[in-house]
Amino acid sequence: MRKLAVWLAVGLLSACGTSTVVREGGSSAPTSTPRPGQSVTVQRGDTLYRLATTNGISALDLATWNNIRAPYTIYPGQRLRLYPGSGSAAPARPASAGSATAQQPAVRPTQTTPQPPAAAPVRSPFRWQWPTEGQIVGRYVGNDPTKQGVDIAGTPGQAVNAAADGVVVYSGAGLVGYGELIIVKHDEQWLTAYGHNRSRKVNEGERVRAGQKIAELGRTGAARDMLHFEIRYNGKPVDPLTYLPAR
Repeated sequence: MRKLAVWLAVGLLSACGTSTVVREGGSSAPTSTPRPGQSVTVQRGDTLYRLATTNGISALDLATWNNIRAPYTIYPGQRLRLYPGSGSAAPARPASAGSATAQQPAVRPTQTTPQPPAAAPVRSPFRWQWPTEGQIVGRYVGNDPTKQGVDIAGTPGQAVNAAADGVVVYSGAGLVGYGELIIVKHDEQWLTAYGHNRSRKVNEGERVRAGQKIAELGRTGAARDMLHFEIRYNGKPVDPLTYLPAR
């Protein structure tokens, strides 16, 4: 079974205007100016490079500060921090030789160690609902980019429902491996994704309610009829089984 290895990758959604990202081959802003306490929410059509340069930050620093790993992808509704994890200053850069004077005591540089993202946030403000009925045939595996959610087997055409209230921020079929895909934004931190649908029943910008039918289950981009379902917190996948009610 082919898993989902790309999240709104470069060029695949350019025709739809959905946010993409560029690979960092070299930053146009070699010196970043962090903005402690500030963040920016990705809008439709944004790129990592554009957001970085607009805010006086190198694309590589912006990706590093937000734990965005290769292939460096962003998507609408994702919130990006404009400062390092310490929240106070950019990572220290090597000082040139002789920059310290004899009259000034040597200052121990602050060492910022990137903190790995939590496997799953402790709390959620939503009472999540199962998006469809069926047997789980694929599970979430932390740090594995090909297993970022759960796969739920089902019959063609069965209802795929919104797991919580929210707004549709993507409805399309422009991603290889996702098939007919819907992404719902629930608030500034939480998103859900529904892939491999046979058909989509909602459009971008449409507000949906928990339990509302948003698609029909299918096998577009998959080897069998199933729903691929993800929950993401601040842009990072978490284990849906941590939040969905037991059954």
